Amino acid sequence: MKVLGLLKRVHGNITVPVTPATFSLSRYLSDAVPSAPKDPTNKFTYPPVYDPYGLSPPPSSKILDLADRIASLLPGEIKQIGPALLLRLNQPLPRTLSGQGLSLGSSQAAGPGKSEEKKKEEKTAFDVKLEKFDTASKIKVIKEVRSFTNLGLKEAKELVEKVPIVVKQGVTKEEATEIMAKIKAAGGVAVME
Repeated sequence: MKVLGLLKRVHGNITVPVTPATFSLSRYLSDAVPSAPKDPTNKFTYPPVYDPYGLSPPPSSKILDLADRIASLLPGEIKQIGPALLLRLNQPLPRTLSGQGLSLGSSQAAGPGKSEEKKKEEKTAFDVKLEKFDTASKIKVIKEVRSFTNLGLKEAKELVEKVPIVVKQGVTKEEATEIMAKIKAAGGVAVME
């Protein structure tokens, strides 16, 4: 009000209508976009099933036919699908992991039919297991383990300290006997499994 009084004195009698309509933010915010009126009926609804990957198209008739054909296969045939697909798509076979230290139950539960099949099969791949070693010849054993495993000094030392442990897997009988002889010469005891 002081400003208005000052203006009246300088310029004379000025009339300024003061109504709520004259003061508007649109004059100051000319680049602002007007907001749409809020619709109380337009509320967000959750979908019946949460899908983190968004909507996906329904499977084609080829895929449904393939799924039906796979479901009708025998369990032995289903196990062959993965390796066959890897071979067909030129993908490398997955590496097998050592089962050392895992207990999956007794091997006696296989039954008589399974043991007869195992006896008929001749083993072609063998594992060399380090059973024990003299503490005085520990360094020699570590050097021998390094020579045929391509491990560093620290890894070979940790491997030898976990006795009994498989030090080489999937080798031929000749290679296994050669490795066992080297370990024996170094002062350790190894067996072939």
